[in-house]
Amino acid sequence: MREQSLAGQAAFAPANTADIADAMIVSSGLRVEVDRRRGRGAGLNPTGRFEAQQRETVDDGWQTWEELPPFKTEVQVEKPRTAITRNESPDLSFDRSINPYRGCEHGCIYCFARPTHAYMGLSAGLDFETKLFAKPDAAKLLERELAKPGYKVRVIAIGTNTDPYQPIEKEWRIMRGILEVLNKANHPVSIVTKSAMILRDLDILREMAGKNLVRVGVSVTTLDRKLARTMEPRAATPPRRLETIHTLAEAGIQTAVMAAPLIPALNDHELERILESATAAGAAEASYVILRLPLEVSPLFRDWLLQHYPDRYRHVMSLVRSMRGGKDYDAEFGKRMKGAGPYAWQIARRFEMASRRFGLTRRSVPLRDDLFVPPDGSGVQLSLL
Repeated sequence: MREQSLAGQAAFAPANTADIADAMIVSSGLRVEVDRRRGRGAGLNPTGRFEAQQRETVDDGWQTWEELPPFKTEVQVEKPRTAITRNESPDLSFDRSINPYRGCEHGCIYCFARPTHAYMGLSAGLDFETKLFAKPDAAKLLERELAKPGYKVRVIAIGTNTDPYQPIEKEWRIMRGILEVLNKANHPVSIVTKSAMILRDLDILREMAGKNLVRVGVSVTTLDRKLARTMEPRAATPPRRLETIHTLAEAGIQTAVMAAPLIPALNDHELERILESATAAGAAEASYVILRLPLEVSPLFRDWLLQHYPDRYRHVMSLVRSMRGGKDYDAEFGKRMKGAGPYAWQIARRFEMASRRFGLTRRSVPLRDDLFVPPDGSGVQLSLL
C-alpha cells in the first residue's frame, strides 16, 4: 500500500485538466482489477474526499494481486434518530424524503448520490456499491414522527437519493414496513425506482392508489441492453422496467416514466423511443434529467466512459461541458437538472414535442393529504427507551 497526504491538495482534477487526469488514471494502474469488480459499475475506489490520507493499491513485485478478494456486498445497520429528511431546495417538488438505505447495489455509474458515502469515511466508487447501510428502524421512527402533535402532512418522496428497491430490500424489507405505516395513516407518498421489486408491494400500493395516496416514477435510462448492463449493472433490464410500468398502471397506480439521466451522444438519441415505449406500457406522465456529475461522480464517470466507450469520450464530455458552462457540473439551482445552452435547449424542445405526441403532457391528479390519520402513538414511549 502506498499512502500520500492530501493536505492542501485537490482530491480531484479541475475540469480544464480532466483529460490529463483520465490519462493518468489509465497509465497509473488506479483501476481496480476486473476480476475484483465484476458485476459492478465503477472501475475506481478512490479515498473519500474528507480523509487525510489517500490510499492507493500498487504492485510491489511480490505477486500479491491474486490475494486481494473481490468486492462483495456488505450491509451494516444504521441507527438514525429520524426517518424523515427535510430539504429546502427550490428546484425540487418535495420538502421531505425517506431513504431506507445508504449506498446502492445497483451500481449506476452516473448516480449523483455517490459523493454522500464520503460522510461515512468511504469511497464514492466501489464502496458506494458494496458497503451499504440499512435502516431497519425506519418504519418505527416514521410512525413516531407522524404521531407527533402538530405534524403537517406533505407528500413524502422515497427513492430520490438511493433506490429503496435495490437488491438488499429483498431480505431487509424496510420499504414494505414504511409503506405499511403510510397506508395505515393515509399519508401520501411518491416513489422513484428502477427496480421490478416494487411489484412485491403491489397489494399495499393498490390499496393506497384507491385512496389517491401514491404515485410511482420508473426510471428508464436506455432500451439498449448492452448499455444498461455496463451502466447500471445490477438494476432491472429495460424490458423488465417497461413491464413494471405496465403492471403498476394496470393496478390503477399513477405511473410516470423518468428518462434520467440523458447523456449526450450516448443515450439521448433514445429519448423519443423511451417515451413511446413507456406510453405503450401505460405511463401517463414523463420527466427527464440531464446527466449530473458532482464531485467524485465526474472522475468515476469519465473513467467508465474511457473503459467502455473510448471512441465517444471526447464528444460526450464536450457536450456535457457545453451544457454546464464549460465545467463538468454546475450545481446552480434551476440549471443542475436541465443544463443550459443550445444543446440543453434542443433536448428540452425534443422532450416537449415527444410528450405532446404521446399524450404525456396531462398533469397528474394531486395526491390527497386530507385523509391523514395520525398513528395512535402506541409503542412510541417504548421506542424511546
